[in-house]
Amino acid sequence: MIRVGILGAAGYTGGELIRLLINHPEAEIVFANSESNAGNLVAEVHEGLYGETDLKFTAEMPFDQVDVIFFCFGHGKSEAFLKEHKVPENVKIIDLAQDFRLAPETVVATQQPTPAAHDFIYGLPEINESKIATAQHVANPGCFATCIQLGLLPAAKMGLINSDVSVNAITGSTGAGQKPGATTHFSWRNNNMSIYKAFNHQHVPEIRESLKQTQGYLDAAIDFIPYRGDFARGIFATEVVKTDKPIEEIVAGYKEFYKDAKFTHYVDKAIDLKQVVNTNKCLVHVDKYGDKLLITSCIDNLLKGAVGQAVQNMNIMFGLDQTAGLKLKPSAF
Repeated sequence: MIRVGILGAAGYTGGELIRLLINHPEAEIVFANSESNAGNLVAEVHEGLYGETDLKFTAEMPFDQVDVIFFCFGHGKSEAFLKEHKVPENVKIIDLAQDFRLAPETVVATQQPTPAAHDFIYGLPEINESKIATAQHVANPGCFATCIQLGLLPAAKMGLINSDVSVNAITGSTGAGQKPGATTHFSWRNNNMSIYKAFNHQHVPEIRESLKQTQGYLDAAIDFIPYRGDFARGIFATEVVKTDKPIEEIVAGYKEFYKDAKFTHYVDKAIDLKQVVNTNKCLVHVDKYGDKLLITSCIDNLLKGAVGQAVQNMNIMFGLDQTAGLKLKPSAF
């Protein structure tokens, strides 16, 4: 049995992680840390867990009693936490923030505000499964980054990313976290959509890093425009790549790339968001219009884009089947 500790357990990702782990056949939650909620029942904060668990939040962090810790902090807090606290070397860490996602050499080259020296492995199983399996520390990918990369990586494997890529993606309100804000308020978000961080989103460097790793080089720009959607969860992305390669060869390449993937699937017809919400799946589809390859990909931002992928990484790190605790079904409607 894998003994688990969760830090930052009161937010959206913490709640989703608890929901997965209380039903995981090989995991036991030892503690769910939240200083502001210490002593309260988890179900009093994550109300969807009424009747599912009697677990209480705690201010304690008994690292000596766990095998793995999930960091469900906001961005920038993981690095600060590790500077202030000593985590035993034998305890594995899975960080859901962006602090350790970039390789040290990328951090220096791009002048990103993340630590330049660390041993975290980038936790995208579709390209790094063998590295994750032997890792002590894993940096879970960003939600937008996961969806967009999984759309583009097979194209990169075929050497197709040779000119600027246009990317548009829309995300649900849970992507902004649990703390209320002007752009998450229901009366603003409902029946509305908007652009934010155009061409400057923080996930672009990790997307570029994975594409370069897969293709061997990357001279093209990733022109990414993110949108806020008027729904709670999910990400739907389109990516446009210019290529003269025949569509039949491209489809064959996509199917080959994901033939052994546990959660990422190529679909022969157009995909939609409801097919992946409440699952750890990513669905991918391609169409060709002249020399333009249109790629669509979609995920649940809280699952494959966050804690579902984190549990998938935990399973790999401990030698379990990747699907353990993650056989989730989408709604029929």
